[in-house]
Amino acid sequence: MNPNIREKERRAVNIVFHLKRVTQISPYKRAVVCPAGRDNTGRVKYSHLTFLQLDRESDCLAHGMEEAGITRGTRTILMAKPGLEFFMIIFALFKIGAVPVVVDPGMGIRRMVGCFKEGRPEAFIGIPQAHLIRTFYPAFFKTVRVWITVGRRWFRRGFSLNQVRQVPWKPYTPAKTLEDDPAAILFTTGSTGPAKGALYTHGNFDAQLRHIKTHLGLSLEEIDLSTFPLFALFWPPLGITAVIPDMDPTKPARANPKKIIEAIQNQGVTSMFASPALLNRVGKYGKKRNIILPPLKRVISAGAPVSPSIIETFASMLIEGARIHTPYGATEAVPVLSITSDEILSETRGFSEKGYGMCIGRPINDLDIRLIKISDDPILKWSDDLLAQDGEMGEITVKGDLVTRHYFERPEADALAKIKDKDSFWHRMGDVGWKDSKGRIWFCGRKSHRVVTEKRTLFTIPCEAVFNNHPLVFRSALVGTGPPGRQQPVICIELKKRRHKINKKSLRNELLGLARENELTKDISIVLFHKSFPVDIRHNSKIFREKLALWAEKKINK
Repeated sequence: MNPNIREKERRAVNIVFHLKRVTQISPYKRAVVCPAGRDNTGRVKYSHLTFLQLDRESDCLAHGMEEAGITRGTRTILMAKPGLEFFMIIFALFKIGAVPVVVDPGMGIRRMVGCFKEGRPEAFIGIPQAHLIRTFYPAFFKTVRVWITVGRRWFRRGFSLNQVRQVPWKPYTPAKTLEDDPAAILFTTGSTGPAKGALYTHGNFDAQLRHIKTHLGLSLEEIDLSTFPLFALFWPPLGITAVIPDMDPTKPARANPKKIIEAIQNQGVTSMFASPALLNRVGKYGKKRNIILPPLKRVISAGAPVSPSIIETFASMLIEGARIHTPYGATEAVPVLSITSDEILSETRGFSEKGYGMCIGRPINDLDIRLIKISDDPILKWSDDLLAQDGEMGEITVKGDLVTRHYFERPEADALAKIKDKDSFWHRMGDVGWKDSKGRIWFCGRKSHRVVTEKRTLFTIPCEAVFNNHPLVFRSALVGTGPPGRQQPVICIELKKRRHKINKKSLRNELLGLARENELTKDISIVLFHKSFPVDIRHNSKIFREKLALWAEKKINK
């Protein structure tokens, strides 16, 4: 083995090493800010932790958790609401070297507890309501030996977080975890198949911090509004203040725009993450009222394709020079590509609306992105013969230090998603797209969502763009009914909310007319109207096309 590689593998890395370093530099700077109710005039009150407080409070919890039985490598379910305690707990777990197990609650309780069972957790930390789950599904938690309640304990078994916390404070020495040591298990949403636990190493997290900081040009003066709790974890280790908004993170499309804008203005927020659904909601509200947000210089939107119209609407609230970034990635590898609003609005928008796909930009830093010929089969070994030609539709693959190497105890999933390349590997993103002459990648949908007819293959994002141009269409979804290879393409339509009734028969004819006029959609002869598409709860933007396909099949066969 190369001695340099051996030395690199032995290097101790842990996200809390960064937190410790920032605490030494700026101990009294605010690390986390959370809403804490409102006064009798309706003005929001805030509570916060400085970097010194966050470091010490997580030390107190780390000592107590370790004594309670959570030690290095302990797989620990975490179900706590975004807030000060959430940050204290997660950094305490990283200090111990425990492995948080994180599952999207939006997948439904039954599937969620199935993920928990698959992760074979040994500890459970959650709010009282979360502990109720164990009473309904006791067989799914047989491996759990440590129970901790965040808040008032409803059950005799286990500890409360306050009981675990050890005071007075004494320093806790973080585990010297190595690059390849497990750091967390993050389950995918399961929107295109069974949810899988992506096994993150401490090296993956360390690489993510580096890529995010350098790509976005972040400084210690930044203040971030973190509308997605998991992304918020990156900011304190980077020395950035994380502001938690007054919203339900599981329902971003229902967030109160006034409260989001209020937080930006009150806290002088310079950077913000928002799902496309949240960006759309706040953008429409702000544009209608001519609201400008001077402190905000950077907006990051991800989780699903962000339409140029949403970008344009929100951009009306930003000052000159501020940008909206739309990074691309997945649970297993994020972020890997990115493009900004100025390039989208000035150059790529027109092509997207004509069905070229959604431009997701160029590789971030030194990450390697390649397009390979589309296949549903495992690929055991990398070869340049796999590569698709520039301009040809292909499957997106990525190689780099932030990419997770394995799923947790899912060798069959590894076989489908990973391609061995000597001492490294490529991850198959499960998405299709093409590369233009400027080195940009254009996203054209999920590989599993493509519709394969007897004549040709249709891809979701390009086809849907044709219908989304209609003024009455809120969004559309291409699905296929019947067996692959002989599928019938169907376009499902969700209309914009209108006060007056719409003549759907006439509208259907208009949409079919649009389809016939375009080479991409000329084979689509069925239009179905759906009241409200099933979407993921995390971002309220990712359409569950598998569910729509089943619905469409039943509708057609009535």
